[in-house]
Amino acid sequence: MSGTSLDGVDAAEIMTDGVRILEFGKTAYRPYTDAERAVLREALGCWPGPGLEEAADVLHEAHAEVLSRFGRAELVGFHGQTLAHDPRGRGTHQLGDGAWLAERLDLPVAWDFRSADVALGGEGAPLAPFFHFACAKWFGATGPVAFLNLGGVGNVTWVDPSAKAPEQPGALLAFDTGPANAPLNDLLWERRGLSCDEGGALAAAGGVDSAALETFLDDEYFKRIPPKSLDRNDFPGMRGLVQGLSDADAAVTLTAMAVSSVVRGMTHCPSAPERVLVTGGGRKNPVMMRMLEGELDCPVITVEDAGLDGDMLEAQAFAFLAVRVARGLPTSAPGTTGVSIPMGGGQLSRP
Repeated sequence: MSGTSLDGVDAAEIMTDGVRILEFGKTAYRPYTDAERAVLREALGCWPGPGLEEAADVLHEAHAEVLSRFGRAELVGFHGQTLAHDPRGRGTHQLGDGAWLAERLDLPVAWDFRSADVALGGEGAPLAPFFHFACAKWFGATGPVAFLNLGGVGNVTWVDPSAKAPEQPGALLAFDTGPANAPLNDLLWERRGLSCDEGGALAAAGGVDSAALETFLDDEYFKRIPPKSLDRNDFPGMRGLVQGLSDADAAVTLTAMAVSSVVRGMTHCPSAPERVLVTGGGRKNPVMMRMLEGELDCPVITVEDAGLDGDMLEAQAFAFLAVRVARGLPTSAPGTTGVSIPMGGGQLSRP
């Protein structure tokens, strides 16, 4: 998995039948260099066409490198790098060729997970909810829980673990809550050459600009009923709202915007979750976590507190979905992407 935060490639091995999680295995991480990250950043927003060869090379080689650290798997799930996402318009674009990776690794590769869902009217995102359902079953949840992923974009999955299958009506509700770490990371890269606000240190020294926050929350996206999804760059005005602020004030204001997006989003849950389990890079930001704990009416914990690996949950999700693709099982449903019926997506390439 290479996410919109552009930090690097996560890889994780699991044993699964595509329904149950049987065992978690080895994990690995391959960070992008600053030069590689700059190449990928230049490609953001681009649709298929010429000029993306260098970005594709960076992506392919990084994935091949990290996957070479594992023993021989039966199947690989390759998400690719999301460059553009416009499900109601031009579609969705994940850079990366699974057939190339299958030849390089001499292994079958499931990939292109989102296109079929979008072609049938779905949002194409988020796709991890079916795995979140399996995770809730794995750690023995007895009541509704919510998984909150704070990556480049924020997304939430509400899970009813009493349901028999993730595609069952009412089992899941999932959607993108709003921007999360991407605007903050971009601001710090532009102003200080930093990839992120490490430990929330900069945000901790600032004060929230309430006027900027209120203007941000007026965006039409927050009035839409889920399922709904976002592109990494769907809120271009965010940076302008904090342009005149100090670095610290801008950082904490962007952090508050991410949190407020989540709080707005949680009002759509069919019932209050017993707890919110936070995954993604945002869980390592103490300022963001404190804000969430103060704004939400239920316990907010990291997924590690439930025995899961927040650094690798997305990578594990696409390993899980790869098996579902290979078995012809649904990977999305009306409650997760808004597609009209449960459906399976993805291509399977063999060497």
